[in-house]
Amino acid sequence: MTTPAPRDKRPVQTAELYRYVLDHNPPLDPVLRDLVETTRARFPERAGLQSAQEQGPLLAFLARLVGARRIVEVGTFTGFSALALAQALPEDGTLITCDVSEEWTALGREAWARAGVADRVDLRLAPALETLRALPAEPGIDLAYLDADKENYIGYWEELVPRMRPGGLIVADNVLFHGEVADPDATGAAAAIRAFNDHVSADRRTEAVMLTVADGVTIARRL
Repeated sequence: MTTPAPRDKRPVQTAELYRYVLDHNPPLDPVLRDLVETTRARFPERAGLQSAQEQGPLLAFLARLVGARRIVEVGTFTGFSALALAQALPEDGTLITCDVSEEWTALGREAWARAGVADRVDLRLAPALETLRALPAEPGIDLAYLDADKENYIGYWEELVPRMRPGGLIVADNVLFHGEVADPDATGAAAAIRAFNDHVSADRRTEAVMLTVADGVTIARRL
């Protein structure tokens, strides 16, 4: 007996439907909105590195959901997701965010200051694996956001998981990689994401769900 194919319940995402989704999410505040537009204007060829607009409210929601006080972000770019996360922290909370570009993160520094959360953001300009390995080894991270070079996702994961407190969340972006992960012959970054997705699925230290948000988001909970 053959198993019936799963019913595809996804609507076609038109521009109008996407706008409807954004209109029914918490709105971006003026600093977040300006950072989106400034990034597009200053770095038009790189603007796709910025997390999707709907991911800002999602990350803030998750941070508040778990009562995050200590967050680690791998991949800052111009600081959009860092700003959304920092705004969700209590006044004594800390976000460590990792990048290697002074030019990109300079926009973030300006935005964090304008939003009044610069004191919550600890920007570390160095290879992220070095930064993660220098963190305390004991579990103490409430939420981690992974959105950097795809070839190192497994390495970042392996540094983060032991440092997550029970119930802490790891959120990984771009896990569908423009749909290329479905190709078994994928190469480059798409192949790296395929390997990462398999790695996460097999990791018994966490439970994870993959969502078709933006370019694909995996949310994993430390057991």
